[in-house]
Amino acid sequence: MTSFVRRERDDLCDTALAVGPYAPTLCGDWTARDLLAHLYVREHSPVAGLGVLLTPLAGLTEKAMRRAASGPYERLVGRVCRTRLTPFTLPGVEPLVNTLEYLVHHEDLRRARPDWSPREMAPDDLDAVWTALVRGGRLIAHGCGVPLRARRTDTGEERALTRGDDAVTLVGEPVELALYCFGRTGVARVDLEGSEAALAALRPDALGF
Repeated sequence: MTSFVRRERDDLCDTALAVGPYAPTLCGDWTARDLLAHLYVREHSPVAGLGVLLTPLAGLTEKAMRRAASGPYERLVGRVCRTRLTPFTLPGVEPLVNTLEYLVHHEDLRRARPDWSPREMAPDDLDAVWTALVRGGRLIAHGCGVPLRARRTDTGEERALTRGDDAVTLVGEPVELALYCFGRTGVARVDLEGSEAALAALRPDALGF
């Protein structure tokens, strides 16, 4: 059976073809073409890809993305979809580094459209998202100002993303929790629970990598 992360890559590529190269995304002024170029550079030019996080490398990243985005859009989508042999796709590595990456960016394409609605997802797929979120919790939530917990509404399971007293608890389905934790707070269907002081101290703009 194909893993969730591989199916999510394929589904993202199908959505990218459906919306077209100039479709908006939730990534600032990036179009669908820009987003696909980012995904390609991230996996095939890891040093250049670091410019998304490290300002000194931003110019290198922009140059690599322009190069990747040149040529037919369908070819770019195909290159992303067919990616199989990179350090990011090694067994055991791919679920750790790509599950949330492809999930969130797929929703960046879907939810930038006015007629979007949440997807129906199988329980096993929701479990894969939840596992990736909990594993990455410390990195995702380290700068948000308060200890953070997450509770999934489909099963009731609750886990600490970062430890500490007087935490804020994010409540929602795993996909919605992941989107909130990656800064897509405007479209994530998440409720917040916590003391007045904790909620006031939460910095959602600092969530994510």
